[in-house]
Amino acid sequence: MPDTEPWLVVGLGNPGPEYARHRHNVGFMVADLLAERAGLRFSRHRRVVAEVAEGRLRVGGPRLVLVKPMTYMNLSGGPVAGLAQFYKVPVGQVIAVHDELDVPWTQLRLKQGGGEGGHNGLRSMSSSLGNKDYIRVRFGIGRPPGRQNPADFVLSDFSAVERKELDYFVDRAADAVEMVIERGLEPTQNQYHAT
Repeated sequence: MPDTEPWLVVGLGNPGPEYARHRHNVGFMVADLLAERAGLRFSRHRRVVAEVAEGRLRVGGPRLVLVKPMTYMNLSGGPVAGLAQFYKVPVGQVIAVHDELDVPWTQLRLKQGGGEGGHNGLRSMSSSLGNKDYIRVRFGIGRPPGRQNPADFVLSDFSAVERKELDYFVDRAADAVEMVIERGLEPTQNQYHAT
């Protein structure tokens, strides 16, 4: 396979230690794990407000640019669009990893394009890219219990029960991202949507 454009994998989240373990930050958690697996380190990009780790998925594998926007969630699109332009990444090779209220806890759903479902990070990305045809890895966090406001729910830590399973599901989401890059979206959907 020729060494063409890299894949831009965007973990969506909010910067700062006070947000680190929130449900809204699973994208950052997955990006951190992908960097660790590939032996890459994040550093501040010189042109955009983001932390970036560049390298290869594996030795001889596809080029990879991992991104954690350092703006708040609702402004994520600016850095993403800037980096897509900087690295000349086509929108079909942009992958957003994000929390998803409409997917039950422990489930992953992948899709290309479509709506944003009220997710401010996705809304910002679609607006800044001028295109919705990027790939989404939707990490299910489920709906808030009772009458809890969804905005409060996403900006809260995982429960004690969820934390016991969290590392496993972050690992699974990282596997799904790698499979999209290596084998394509459809085979990945077939594998992960079946479970």
